[in-house]
Amino acid sequence: MDLLEVQSISKTYGSGETAVRALKNVSFSVPKGEFVTVVGESGSGKSTLLNMLGALDTPTSGKVLIDGNDTFAMKENALTVFRRRNIGFIFQAFNLVPELTVEQNMIFPLLLDYQKPNRKYLEELLAVLNLKERRHHLPNQLSGGQQQRVAIGRALITRPSLILADEPTGNLDTQNSSEVIALLKEASRKYEQTIIMITHNRSIAQTADRVLQVSDGVLTDFGRCRE
Repeated sequence: MDLLEVQSISKTYGSGETAVRALKNVSFSVPKGEFVTVVGESGSGKSTLLNMLGALDTPTSGKVLIDGNDTFAMKENALTVFRRRNIGFIFQAFNLVPELTVEQNMIFPLLLDYQKPNRKYLEELLAVLNLKERRHHLPNQLSGGQQQRVAIGRALITRPSLILADEPTGNLDTQNSSEVIALLKEASRKYEQTIIMITHNRSIAQTADRVLQVSDGVLTDFGRCRE
């Protein structure tokens, strides 16, 4: 069964002669547990696409279904709760709360949802992310790679079915970039989470299960990279 279905998504900013068609009739589907990368030049529409998938922006036309749920048919409050519980976001900027420790940053989405963290799962994530010895550190006491691992943990803590990552290695060196990609691939396999990741790095893109390209708002599916 497909976890994600994108049906004829279009997005136009502005109107008349100044209108910009950021996405043009984009359709594709992604099965549960697949790791997909999206490549494209700056301004191609790939970040707009990611915002649509995460219900952070509204399309001009088309639908996005996550596990059968039409996100843009939901009322605002219901959509906020659905997004918080079913979609994990990882950004190039780590967006950690500076006053909170590693552990507190990771469980923050659960606290926003008035839920208690599963301590066993939290310990498992801390171990997988190699953060057990840093659990009581503040973000300014961590390296860039460690901060990105915290951001990954924060995205995973709610056990979302879909993870959206926007250039998660953009601020990292080669070694840390490789570690972050390995962690995302492990999450995809171990927790059966579907991951959509934007990257400018073609080498990183080729490590995914499948590569999509967005060019001038048009999507091309290059298919599976490996079997």
